[in-house]
Amino acid sequence: MPIDYPAILDLKTEAAPYSWSDREVMLYALGIGMGSDPLNERELQFVNEAFATPKPLKVVPTFASVCVWGARPGFIDLNRVMVLDGERDITFHKPIPVAANVTADARVRGVFDKGEEKGAIIQNEVVVKDWEGDKIVTIASSTVARGDGGFGGPSEGMPEPHQVPRRAPDRSVDIPIRPDQALLYRLSGDRNPLHSDPEFARKAGFPKPILHGMCTYGLTCRAVLQTYADYDPSAFHRHRARFSAPVFPGEIITVNLWKDGDSISFEAHVRERQVTVARNGQTLLG
Repeated sequence: MPIDYPAILDLKTEAAPYSWSDREVMLYALGIGMGSDPLNERELQFVNEAFATPKPLKVVPTFASVCVWGARPGFIDLNRVMVLDGERDITFHKPIPVAANVTADARVRGVFDKGEEKGAIIQNEVVVKDWEGDKIVTIASSTVARGDGGFGGPSEGMPEPHQVPRRAPDRSVDIPIRPDQALLYRLSGDRNPLHSDPEFARKAGFPKPILHGMCTYGLTCRAVLQTYADYDPSAFHRHRARFSAPVFPGEIITVNLWKDGDSISFEAHVRERQVTVARNGQTLLG
């Protein structure tokens, strides 16, 4: 069925309960490749409790993208074979705890009709609060529904993306993707078969399963953590990016970074295919 516009704008849920433990925190960190060097003690702080000399477990900031997995404003009837992540923009109001009971409020922020052949863009917002009602993170996302355009909604009005500097990057980080990375990352919540089932991926127009866009998002967070944030999750105030091309497990992602004060701009590329996979990236530190 076509998207019901403007009724879709009224969809929302409030105070839905969620929880997580250190298990989910560590599984997410493994899903974005942290701990691939089991002797890198700075990354081990995100995947290991450290018994010999106790050290507090750290939470990767972009764990926020899965901490209330499944939180959404309500059911939207889309062609699931043609659905892709388009963008993530997370604002951190305070550090994410290692374990928590929380609530999530979700709403539709906007819906844009790119045309019958180009699909639709659906923008959602999820606000995660602790049990006292204080905000932990605000998650703004966009979904590209490639098979659901032509429903008669607006085509203009989307926010302008962050523009990265035109100068040469100040730093670059190469991050190898394990061949089984998508199979591990999906255990954090996103069981879309596009990332695990070769037959389903072919039906969606890809030669083989692709990496989750949100895994790529986590990899860009890793790049900022290890360069300009000194592996300190509490330094993150915002992390946002747009996904512009698929990544295939087994590839190497190069993240280019530009530092301007507390603003870190970034883009991610796969050099072998000469393609940019994440654009308009920005992290605000402080």
